[in-house]
Amino acid sequence: MKAIVTGAAGFIGFHVARRLASEGFDVLAIDNLNDYYPVALKETRLSALDGLSNIRFVRGNIADPQGLSTAIGSDTDADIIVHLAAQAGVRYSVENPAAYVDANVHGQVTIFEQALKMPKRPPVVYASSSSVYGANTKVPFSENDPVDHPVSVYAATKRSAELLAHSYRHVHKIASTGLRFFTVYGPYGRPDMAPWLFTDAILQGKPIKVYNHGHMQRDFTFIDDIVSGVYGAVNRILAHPEGTAPVYNLGNNKPVALMRFIEIIEKACGREAIKQFEPMPPADVKCTYADIDLASRDLGFSPATTLEQGIPLFVEWFRGYNGR
Repeated sequence: MKAIVTGAAGFIGFHVARRLASEGFDVLAIDNLNDYYPVALKETRLSALDGLSNIRFVRGNIADPQGLSTAIGSDTDADIIVHLAAQAGVRYSVENPAAYVDANVHGQVTIFEQALKMPKRPPVVYASSSSVYGANTKVPFSENDPVDHPVSVYAATKRSAELLAHSYRHVHKIASTGLRFFTVYGPYGRPDMAPWLFTDAILQGKPIKVYNHGHMQRDFTFIDDIVSGVYGAVNRILAHPEGTAPVYNLGNNKPVALMRFIEIIEKACGREAIKQFEPMPPADVKCTYADIDLASRDLGFSPATTLEQGIPLFVEWFRGYNGR
């Protein structure tokens, strides 16, 4: 089987590409290596893929139709596209909304148009986000809940991507499923996310910003569990393209209070954080909490890593990567 993985130098994309290769897929890995955060980390991830003979990396921009076609080259006989490339970061979408529309909306159209041109019209498994639930107060968040009031441009582009996928499924019969990721963390994680920011500050004795004065909860989900969910979605849509749900939640189903999250990082670092309490940014939400019944039923999704287990693994990797 052949798979195209976009965003393969990104946090989730790297881990997914490695898992698919280990499962016997021939993987074409695509990424544009943008500089939203240091490219050196993306290159480190790619270097970890170098020893796998069934992964080929090509640099390309998925929002550029000609560039994407060139990157794919002769690999148009792929059986599936795992589309994880995106402009990430909720708060940055306030500053640079155009980057999100280009990567997350235009990029989604480009991917589906590319699938239309390919002989097998491969199904598409793509990254959505828990942010589409906005400020919903009913918890846990279910795939059947209304998602019509995004509170950030990032969330709006992810919801737009879901609607576009629905349109291509209806009009062109391109099978697809979106995965609503809930606060993914772990080794090789992103520098703009709380685990990295807090660990970095604590180890340097610098203050951390605690938003909404600590009154927040997140459904932190370890990367290995997320990858298992993505792999389950790939298997499901290849075997049952018409029996695959349009979207699935992939979360830990166990939201953790922000102050407890900080305590776990403090313990893993062996130091106490200097806390600087701040109001909640306008693009944030107070709580995320995934209902994973559908993913459990269809994808065999069963997250097994607690925050108390996962954070020390991240901190250990962080120390090694940063020489701390």
